[in-house]
Parts: sequence; C-alpha cells; structure tokens
Amino acid sequence: MRYVKNLKCTNCSTTYKPEPDRYLCDKCGDKGILDVQYKYQKIKNEWTKKDLINNKERSIWRFLPLLPIKKETKRPNLRIGNTPLYSSKKMAKKVGLKKLIIKDDGLNPTGSLKDRASAMAAVKAKEADADTVACSSTGNAASSLAGNIAAMEDQMKAIIFVPKRAPSGKVAQLLIYGAEVVSVQDSYQAAYNLSDQAIKKWGWYNRNAAINPYLVEGKKTVVLEMAEQLNWQVPDWVVFSVGDGCTIAGAYKGLHDLKQIGFIDRIPRLLGVQAKGCAPITKAFKTNRGLEVTGENTIADSIAVGSPRNYNKALDAVRSSKGDMINVSDQEILKMIKTLGSTTGIFGEPAGVAGLAGIKRAVSNGIISLEQSVAVVITGNGLKDIKNARKAAGKLIEIENDIDRLEEIFFKKGVI
Repeated sequence: MRYVKNLKCTNCSTTYKPEPDRYLCDKCGDKGILDVQYKYQKIKNEWTKKDLINNKERSIWRFLPLLPIKKETKRPNLRIGNTPLYSSKKMAKKVGLKKLIIKDDGLNPTGSLKDRASAMAAVKAKEADADTVACSSTGNAASSLAGNIAAMEDQMKAIIFVPKRAPSGKVAQLLIYGAEVVSVQDSYQAAYNLSDQAIKKWGWYNRNAAINPYLVEGKKTVVLEMAEQLNWQVPDWVVFSVGDGCTIAGAYKGLHDLKQIGFIDRIPRLLGVQAKGCAPITKAFKTNRGLEVTGENTIADSIAVGSPRNYNKALDAVRSSKGDMINVSDQEILKMIKTLGSTTGIFGEPAGVAGLAGIKRAVSNGIISLEQSVAVVITGNGLKDIKNARKAAGKLIEIENDIDRLEEIFFKKGVI
C-alpha cells in the first residue's frame, strides 16, 4: 500500500486512513461513498511502461502500484484478468462503425468481470482478518465471490444473498463453490436489505460493491488491461452496461489513474447503457435530478438494479468523460446475443451484450459517429443464462432419422 494516500468521501471530502474494513464516511452515512486516493507523482517516478513489459505476471496483480493492497497479502489462486481483446470489422459494420474493439471479460475464471472485484474483496477481507465475506447479488458478483473465496484455500466462508429471479446457472455455481446461499423470495432490493442487516449483525466482511470502496479498484483493472493491450492508444469511446454504477465508475477511475501517471494522454468518452425496464441512472443523467427508484423489469439480471447505491460515482464518471447514457430494450439485447455469437464466436449473457446493443442505438441516434473508434466490454459469459440464450438463438431442427426429409428442410432453409 506504499502508493495509497487515503480514502476520501465523494460527498464531503473528509479523508480516512485506508483501513481494509472502512466502507463509508462517518459523517455522510450511505451517501458517503469513499474513493481510494493515490500518490500519483510517486507512482510516476517509480513505475514505468517498461516495468510492465518486463513483468511476467499475467493477471490483474501486474498493476500492483495502482491497487490498494499489501504486496505480501495472500491472493486467490485463480488467474483473474488478462482477458482477450478482439478487433472485428464485421461486427463493427453490424453496429454501424468502422472500428470496434471487443474485450471478452466473460472469460474470467467464474465467467464475468465481477471476478476482478471479488478478488480484491478476498484480499481485503484477508487483510481485515475476516473469516466470512458476504454480499447480495443477482448472480455474477455472488458466483465470483464464492469462487474467489474457495480459491483462497483457507477457512474463509462466503455467504450469498440472491433474489428469487437469480438464474439457475449462477445459483449452481454458488453451490459448487461451497458458498452458503440464501435465496430471498423477493426482489434484488430485498436481498440487499437482508444482506445488509446480516452483515451488520454478525460483523462479516462486506463485498457489496456500492458500499466497499476497494471493489471499484478491482473493476478498474479491465481498462488498465485494455489500455496496455492497445499499446496505450485509447479509443474515442469505451462502452459498459450499467447496473449499480460501480463498473463504469471503476472504468473512469482506471483511465484517470493512467492519465495522472502519464501512461495515456486523454480519457475516452464513456457510454453507459441500461435496460429500458430498469434505467434509474440514465434517467438521473438525462434529467439532472436525483435518483428515482424503479422496477427491475429486464431479462438482463446482472444490471437489473432499481435502487443503485453507487449512482453518483457513475454519473460523475460519464459526465467527467463528456460521455453519455442510453437505454436498450430486452428485444435489442436478445438480438445482440445472437448477432455477437454468430459474427464473432463470443457468447455473452444479456447484461454482457447490453453495451454492444447500446452502441448500435447510439450510432443510430448520432451520439457516436461512424468514424470514431469504440471499445466495448462483454461483462459476462452467455453460459450464465442459458434460458435467455435459447430465446435469442431461435429454433433448432427436430427430425427423425430420415435423410430425404433432412435434405428437404435444408433446401427450404437455404443450407444447401
């Protein structure tokens, strides 16, 4: 933690020592979201791009000077990060662009970007001498926490609260990883409320990303990685699906860090994409008013957060980057799952491809121009939600063992 200066309240600017279990500002309560502050000049003087070139570590820990952990703390025995970056001209054309960059974060160990945050939670819990880590989640944060706690190979436990609608694939992951799973027979908000009460009652380490300031630091590694993979030549836009706002807030933090230490010369514009059936942050952005709690009516469960707690950081991130926000329908999301898969071989879950659907709509609305370069992060793997993947995929051919009938069907479908 040699490069960490303090934790700073985003609401009143009060600073605190960077203790591993410090979550919120004492003065501001739930509105007092904290932000990790770094000694940028010291990092700039002591860490270079050449150091990264010579670094054989191929996970998020290669960016250790920009991460708020002790060098000696035990870390999960999983390779988090180092996910691939693709450039697809065909997919770019599908969404109305000349240049599109796709980062597939669904290839993290438990299948989502959330592994980056959960790895950080596991390390900070260890630093706090916690024996239990808990969170509420619609699935990805939960499964990533369970997997990362299992990979610590010690006595820490994961206790997870999920809403009734959590996809069965994600719940199966939780159970396989050995977590204690509490299925709250209600909405995500209800699951969050119960987890919050339990965490406070039993003193567990809090992995809820909107509360714990260190988790954003894990999420930001996706853009640190992207920038390095692009040889520090960042695109005009970087696009993320948005739920509680932590991921896009982390993206801005990472880009800001890189600019402060001189690794990049500008911060790309950020586009935040929400589902039409659950878009409270987009509404707050467009109206310049406070947040209004909404329903959670979308198939994109990972971004179905009707009462996001980190929305101010998300709004600040988009505005500071001179970016924008946009909403897409569930139908657009389903169509994009199939388009992405059949065009590139990348399989994304609904929330994972929402950002890509948002790009197409943003180009159509004139927010993004044809000539601009755009990068999008696919935040979760499609195997997480097979039910909706089947909706997106369409019908298969069901037939008896009859080659003549098969020829007839193939001819009709244009296969032969």
